[in-house]
Amino acid sequence: MRLQINYNDSYPFLKKEQMKLQNIILVILVLVLSISSASAQRNILNSEKAEDIGQKTIDQLMNDNDMPLPYGFIDERDILWSKATWEIIDLDQRVNFPLYFPVEKASIGTDRISLFEVLLTNIKNGNITDIYSKSYFTEKITYSDIESRLVFEDFTFYDKQVKIGIDDPNNIDRYTLTPKDIEKWKIRGLWYIDKRLGELRYRIIGICPVAISAQGKKDDTFKDEVELFWIYYPSVRNILHEAKAFNTKNTSRPISFDHILNSRRFSGIIYREENVYGNRDIGGKKGYISENAFMQLLESDRIKEKIRNIELDLWNY
Repeated sequence: MRLQINYNDSYPFLKKEQMKLQNIILVILVLVLSISSASAQRNILNSEKAEDIGQKTIDQLMNDNDMPLPYGFIDERDILWSKATWEIIDLDQRVNFPLYFPVEKASIGTDRISLFEVLLTNIKNGNITDIYSKSYFTEKITYSDIESRLVFEDFTFYDKQVKIGIDDPNNIDRYTLTPKDIEKWKIRGLWYIDKRLGELRYRIIGICPVAISAQGKKDDTFKDEVELFWIYYPSVRNILHEAKAFNTKNTSRPISFDHILNSRRFSGIIYREENVYGNRDIGGKKGYISENAFMQLLESDRIKEKIRNIELDLWNY
């Protein structure tokens, strides 16, 4: 005969402690869900006029201390190991859609705009000044330098007219780049081991929107990618924290672009790593694996696995 003991009957104080713990968890959950969030749905239940939707109340403005989580100071002596990587975020992948949509902000309002629109708007009004032409941040550029990259010219029709003797510059098709023309994002980051914490960490250094040239849009076999500009990421964290992306799981709790990028809630493929060969690319015209996309993906996974193993080896004795 097996003896069964009911601990709740034998030890009633355990049941009380369990109930207290459940009540505490319930209170914490209610408090978290009741915190007001900055989004297009802000004050939608308390607004008397449609114009008040999305606007903070006076009390909210006075108590608003919502800031991005600051980076801690990292002493050079605390970095046990580090490696810089460059990644491509393909916006055709569903997990990366929050970084792409919406492509037409007029249809749903001004509160929800794409990541590219956030950066470009703040570059125009002068809020973002740390703009560079390359990912090494050696050549600084301005918005006037970027404007020429935002206008694509297609000479297909013009060349046909020239052949029959019609030389008219108006036959050159020109169009201004829009958020829907952004095909990818490139990011440069640094993986490092903090020996004080004993863990592998990651920090974004730069971010760059990538579009396909006019010729690339006409001919699928010719995908000429254009890096529009590089932005030094730590200088734009406050701006990206204020801009909110769509949360597919809970529309009342939007996610800031800064949160998405810092928490790596995206799918990226490494296309370059810091190496002795001048940081050469994996693929492309100057890469060491060309014309073989599958092997390029395997090489990217190999680099990721190598970085992960660094942390695992740290705890092997």
